[in-house]
Parts: sequence; structure tokens; C-alpha cells
Amino acid sequence: MGTDPITLADLLRVANSPGFDRWQEQVHRTGGCAHPIRLQGQTVTRDAKTGDVLYSYSTENEPGGTLRVACGNRRASRCPSCAWTYAGDTYHLIRAGITGDINKGVSSVVRDHPRVFATLTAPSFGAVHNRPESGRCRCGSSHAEDDPVLGTALAPERYDYAGAVLFNNFAGDLWRRFTIYLRREIAAHAGLTQAALKEVCRVSFGKVAEFQKRGAVHFHAVVRLDGPDGPDTSPPAWATVALLDSAIRAAAGRVSVPVPASGDFPARTLRWGSQVDVQAIGALGQEELTEQAVASYVAKYATKAAETTGTVDRRIGELSELDKLPLPGHTRRLIEACWDLDDSYPERMLAHWAHMLGFRGHFSTKSRQYSTTLGALRQVRADYRARQERREQGLPEVDDSEGSTLVLAHWIYAGQGHTPGESWFAASIAKGIRENREISREALQEQLAWEDWEVCA
Repeated sequence: MGTDPITLADLLRVANSPGFDRWQEQVHRTGGCAHPIRLQGQTVTRDAKTGDVLYSYSTENEPGGTLRVACGNRRASRCPSCAWTYAGDTYHLIRAGITGDINKGVSSVVRDHPRVFATLTAPSFGAVHNRPESGRCRCGSSHAEDDPVLGTALAPERYDYAGAVLFNNFAGDLWRRFTIYLRREIAAHAGLTQAALKEVCRVSFGKVAEFQKRGAVHFHAVVRLDGPDGPDTSPPAWATVALLDSAIRAAAGRVSVPVPASGDFPARTLRWGSQVDVQAIGALGQEELTEQAVASYVAKYATKAAETTGTVDRRIGELSELDKLPLPGHTRRLIEACWDLDDSYPERMLAHWAHMLGFRGHFSTKSRQYSTTLGALRQVRADYRARQERREQGLPEVDDSEGSTLVLAHWIYAGQGHTPGESWFAASIAKGIRENREISREALQEQLAWEDWEVCA
């Protein structure tokens, strides 16, 4: 597919602009971000005692007089580069809570703790086109995997669109109540009070939300049992995978969120669907899910929103905008249901979250002691880049462990995004970075496999 004339002309302009090499360097440091934030300003690092300038930087001589930083958007539909980084961080966060990683503050003893991968689903809101094990849908057809009709209502006039978007909207409340009931169920299974449970066992989790094709959200979670002081301590002998499995299923069955009647909409009680899946996580991966497979699965969905339903990835300002959008009929009805319910439940902000089909929760969350945080992983990366830049400029390392330096900075927002030609270059840079990292990862895996073979030999 050829490049359009406007993009081609801008490509030539960008490539022949003064400072093009420095511009490429900036974009490379953002990872090829599709919508970088442009900043203007300066920063100065001084010795706190003497006042001597140790390091200074200004955007005055940068291309366009600005510094470009990554947008950090987790959605792959908005910025593939930043979403890829986010997925990598999520992978390491989840995996650290499964296998342990001393560099991320989690002891390797968690591998011996009960760990399961649980999935909580939404209930039925009406029959939809699907691919059952029998191979034939209720409509009488055998749908292909990529059939766009999958997940859409067989009888739209009878489908509970209001219930579907209310479930999405209250899904976060259902999850919060589930974690409360889970602790109660574990205590009951162990024959303990909840207060006594805290003295011998703790529950940790990391979860991610996923949208099904029908537009209903469900949650995947790694759930782990620890000792009283968290992952560094062993849980009691009665804390087993079987007990955790039973407690999860019992808690999911008990949870409910009442929604009062309002306007033309009757009262209803929201619950999880009957399909609750719990699988043990094992290091060897024979009949169990492997640690790497679970972490990869969670990371995969951490960068997705409701795009699988054909919805948009931006807020909808007014309902008339739907006439200009190529939305599937099922998805459009879900969005319209959000707007219809908005006046009756104003505190739920359903119209505001209509592009998410009512869902307003965080896509990935974790309990405090599950593992490290995304913020900590970002800080490690930022510190590494700062040290790298200082080495490239021939500047000495700065040890500020005792507050020996003073940083004075002033930044202002100067815009966001690329021109058409810049976008083309940024996409090429992002592709190159990703390919290089994948090649390096494959080479490392081959090296580790060879070393393992040599040890066995």
C-alpha cells in the first residue's frame, strides 16, 4: 500500500529538517511513541552544599525547542509502543507474584504457596451467536472464529442491554465484595474467625479485566495464599490449592450487588455468572497452567479495552456522534443503553463511560503485598535512562542517597502528537525497537537452553 501524497511530502520535510538526527534520537528514547507529549523547559542539578552546577539541561536547542516524552497510554489501539511497554511491565509484575523475584521485592518461596488462576464471568443477558463444542450455534449456523456476528444477540429485542451495561458498571463493586467474601470463606473452611485468619494467613491477588465479544467484562486473577506477614512467610499447612479453589467458588456464588429501581428501570441484583474457572498454577506445566503462560495471558489483556466489541477507544460527547461511527449494531445498542440509563443513575456516570460499555473500573489491579508496583518498575527504567544519558554526555554519576544534590526544574506543556511524516518515522522506529528486543530475547532463551543442556550432559 503506497504512502499518500501528504504524508510523503511531510516525510521529505522531516528528513531534511535541521536536527533530524536528534529528533530521531528523541523518538527512539520514547520507544517510538505514537503520541508523544512535547515539553519546554529546563532542569539544573546543584550540589546542595556548595551550590555548584553538576548537571544542566534545556530544550532551547532541541528540534522544535521541545523535549518529547512517551505518552504512557496502556491501550494498544491508542499507542502500540507504550502499550507494549505496559504489557511488559504487567508481565513482570504478575510473574514476580507467581515465581518470586528478589529484585522486585518478592521472595522465591512464593513458588511453594498455593496459587491459582481464577476467572469470574458475567451472567447471561440473552442468547448470543457463539461457537459451542457441538459446532453449531443456536441460529443453526457453524460460525468461523472471525465471524463478526459472534457475541451479538440472536434476538436484540429481547436482549437485556440495560442489565449488561449495569453489570459492567458495577463489576468493580462485585470484585471488591468478592475479595471480602473470599477471606470469609477461607476462614470458614479453616474453622477460624476472620480475625484469627489474619494472624496466620494472608490473601494476595493480581487481576486483569477482559471484554468478551458480547460486550460483558470478566476478570482473570492470580490468587495466592501467604503467611501472616506476606509473601516472605509460609502459609499454614491447611492452606492448600483445593481449599483455595473451594473458597473462590463459594465466594463467587455468594456475592451480589443490589441496584435500586430508578425512573423506568426496575430494581435488580447483580451477580457473577455461573461459569467460575479455577486452575492450579504449576512450575512444570504438565496438567497445570505454567507460571509463564499465566503471566503472558494477563499481560496480553492489560493493554486491551473494549475494542473486541468494535467500540471506539475515546469518550462519546453526544449520542448523535454514533451516526458517524462504523459501530456494529450490538455494540451501538450497548452504548445507547448507557445513555438511556444515565439520567436514572447519574452517580454511575454511564454516559461518560459509554465508550467502555459502562465499565469504569481499572483494567489491572493487585493487592498491596502481591508483588512490586508498576510505578516502581517505571522508576527503575527512568533511573537507568538517566544514568545512560549521563554516561553518554561524559558526566559523573550522582549519588543522592543522602540528599546531597538539589534539582531545580521548570516544565510547560507544549503539545502532543506527530505530524503525518513524523508518525511514519515513529512507527518505523517502534517496529525496529521491538524486533531487536525480540531477537535479543530469543537469543537469550537459546543461550539459557544450551547452558541447561550442558549441565544435564
